[in-house]
Amino acid sequence: MSAGIRVAVKNLTKEYLDAEKTLRVIKELSFEFVSATTTAIVGASGVGKSTLLHLLGGLDSPTQGEVWIGETSLSSLSSEELAKFRGQNIGFVFQFHHLLPDFTALENVAMPLLIQNFSQSEAIKRSKAVLAKFGLSSRCSHLPSALSGGEQQRVAIARAVVAQPPLIVADEPTGNLDRDSAKKVEDILLALPEDYGCTVIIVTHSGALAARASVTVEMTPEGGLEQKISSAEA
Repeated sequence: MSAGIRVAVKNLTKEYLDAEKTLRVIKELSFEFVSATTTAIVGASGVGKSTLLHLLGGLDSPTQGEVWIGETSLSSLSSEELAKFRGQNIGFVFQFHHLLPDFTALENVAMPLLIQNFSQSEAIKRSKAVLAKFGLSSRCSHLPSALSGGEQQRVAIARAVVAQPPLIVADEPTGNLDRDSAKKVEDILLALPEDYGCTVIIVTHSGALAARASVTVEMTPEGGLEQKISSAEA
């Protein structure tokens, strides 16, 4: 089991060129997330929440500044090193599950372990254990098309955590689900720090999910982060 990981940004700026104009989404942001807990990032649409999450996960590069995961600055890594680092340290959950349609739930979850050269028997053993924990033992042999939306998202979370990375980042993980399915997904995500010892950062428009997170921060139109009173403190 991992023990969470320090996640911090320093003087982070992200700009895009739009019709020959520079669009600055994030400006000189410095912030450190609380390790081994769940942080919800909220804010209006278009303020840069997903952009920030992609920067934290190493899926995009900043215009200026640094993203630190543990003692590693992502900008110090080559493309090959960054891909390897992501695979070993970061699990991703998106609004749409992105499961491989021709593989069963069990095979989808085992994939990250096989990529990291785990034996097939060990990958299957670990994957079955995670799926069972998430209430999906009876769905192991099902293809994604035979699963409900909520089940697909739980499989996607299982895939993200099966290798026990110290950081999980989730972008609108309940945005496409009905309330009952969303509640099950919320329960799993919010329990990850205790169950797996990881740091969890979630971008969400869901007030229900944000209210249950250990820490809630709001992203401002200027690309800053302001911490809100958490449910634990209220």
